[in-house]
Amino acid sequence: MKKVLIVGAGKGGSALLKMFHETKLMDVVAIVDRNDDAPGMKAARDMGIQTSNHWHDVLTDDIDVIVEVTGDDEVFATLRKASAAHTVVIPGDIAYIIAQLVEEKEQLIATLKTATTKHDLIFNSTHDGMIVIDERGFVTHMNPSAEKMIGKRRKEVIGSHILHVIPASGLPRVLQTREVELNQELLLENGKKMITTRIPLIDENGKLFGAFAVFKDITEVVRLAEEVTNLKEIRTMLEAIIHSSEEAISVVDEYGNGILINPAYTKLTGLSEEEVIGKPATADISEGESMHMKVLKTRRPVRGVRMKVGPKKRDVVVNVAPIIVDGVLKGSVGVIHDVSEIEQLTSELQRARQIIRTLEAKYSFDDIVGTSEEMMLAIEQAKLAAKTPATILLRGESGTGKELFAHAIHNASDRKYHKFVRVNCAAISESLLESELFGYEEGAFSGARRGGKKGLFEEANNGSIFLDEIGELSANMQAKLLRVLQEKEIVRVGGTKPIPINVRVIAATNVHLEKAIADGTFREDLYYRLNRMPIYIPPLRARKQDIPALCERLIQKLNQDYGRNVEGITDDALTYLLSYDWPGNVRELENVLGRAMIFMKYNEVIIERKHISLLHKPKEQEHLSSPESSHVHQPLAVLVEQYEAKVIESVLQACHGNKTAAAKQLGISIRNLYYKLEKYGLDKKSMQ
Repeated sequence: MKKVLIVGAGKGGSALLKMFHETKLMDVVAIVDRNDDAPGMKAARDMGIQTSNHWHDVLTDDIDVIVEVTGDDEVFATLRKASAAHTVVIPGDIAYIIAQLVEEKEQLIATLKTATTKHDLIFNSTHDGMIVIDERGFVTHMNPSAEKMIGKRRKEVIGSHILHVIPASGLPRVLQTREVELNQELLLENGKKMITTRIPLIDENGKLFGAFAVFKDITEVVRLAEEVTNLKEIRTMLEAIIHSSEEAISVVDEYGNGILINPAYTKLTGLSEEEVIGKPATADISEGESMHMKVLKTRRPVRGVRMKVGPKKRDVVVNVAPIIVDGVLKGSVGVIHDVSEIEQLTSELQRARQIIRTLEAKYSFDDIVGTSEEMMLAIEQAKLAAKTPATILLRGESGTGKELFAHAIHNASDRKYHKFVRVNCAAISESLLESELFGYEEGAFSGARRGGKKGLFEEANNGSIFLDEIGELSANMQAKLLRVLQEKEIVRVGGTKPIPINVRVIAATNVHLEKAIADGTFREDLYYRLNRMPIYIPPLRARKQDIPALCERLIQKLNQDYGRNVEGITDDALTYLLSYDWPGNVRELENVLGRAMIFMKYNEVIIERKHISLLHKPKEQEHLSSPESSHVHQPLAVLVEQYEAKVIESVLQACHGNKTAAAKQLGISIRNLYYKLEKYGLDKKSMQ
């Protein structure tokens, strides 16, 4: 720092002293004035600077600058002569000008620092990301918001090329084009979406010295916008669906006021939007109570309720369900069906079902309900038999589901894509049965069709034929059927040429064939042909644990048949059903449930004990007596059967009801055991 001597402590010298002291540009070593009371003298003493009345006393060779502010040319000349060669003597007015310039410089520097501080504060506190590059594309500035958006620290980025920091950046392009790019989309490597504005930095002379980018994270905004757009699209789509639906639809809010109907509703009821929208839910009802209000009150859907709506009192069936969003009831929606149209469609459906039933098997093993040991055994045997071409004999009481098994066996076999023909041998007279089964040639009998007719065996070629009630066949028909099973060919009535056929026979009977053989009413050789794969279907009383599942399935079926909406059955009613022995088996159970549903009111959806009407329980069979106490005139066969029944009952009790173990101990097959249990009425006891 230069050492300064000020000569003259008047107003000008005092000002220079103060300026040099505050700016610390020079080191004032002394100030000289003849008057000790001059302003500069007092100020110097306060600052601890040396003072003197004559410059001779303080002028030394190490003084760099002498500032003469007396204004006396003679003093200025004397100082120049007396000072060292390197010492610069400056007149006071020039020194003052220099000091002023220095002061202005300091002020400018202070102003610049203030502006820079404000700039940095704004640059670093804004939520928008900012990056500045020089004319070569290297990053010179980046604010904290940009750090967060990019996911890189400032110290890692400063000095790096912008394409190393943001590979997709358009700033290098702005350096080339010198054009501003407003609101451009930018996708960062971390998956964030940005909207950015890029601006070139050009001075007043047109020189490019860099560019900067300002960008905003719009990832969340885009997501919200997409959600709003999707909601609008979904709403538009739902309204379009509702308005294009041929089903009459009405929607009310949580207070029961109409908010939406579709054209089909107007067409059905004859009511316009002005007559429904904003009006209570009862506005469209001519007869009956509002199901909308009931649903809003109970928060439970209702189905199949009949009422009359509109000025023309149209007879309709309504289904109404609550609209619940996040647990909050927002309203209800109702679908209205014209009863006359439903009746017409039901009639057409019934006719279609009848046609379908004559052409193909409609049930599969999934339609067979049962988890009891006896039923599972029958199902497994049937599944095994379905994979073979063997003749199958289904045995069991009437109503146990033999035809259901026949359908399932056909559908599980490799013949499922061919015809399934059903014949009830007891329903067709003997005179017609032969021509129905085997067909006839032209002129075979009076009234025969020209050209003859195919029989059911020929119709079922490559498929299956189900011969129900086969135990009712006459001896003549038994002989003809035996030939078909043996030779795999048929001869039409009135014909002589055998016709080969490939048909799998599934027979069913509730007749005791062994007894029929003993009585001479059934051919033993035909029995052995049919009995190749016997399957015993247990009666319902032997598998009462299946009744709850059967009730559920049958209620579903009956709902479709009767157009009802029954939801289930009470435990009390179910207990009552379990106490019955069901001589009519599953068919009787279906009849009981159907009768209950018929007598139920339309607003009742649960079958109760009061709805069920059963036949009287059969009297318990008397205990079989032992041979010793039997009447002495009873036949030997009867005595043997009575003793056999006692033995089987005793062994079954010893095995705690385990039929497999009992059959093994008795040395007979499990199927034979089931047959004997049924024969002697022991199947009921085994369930108790």
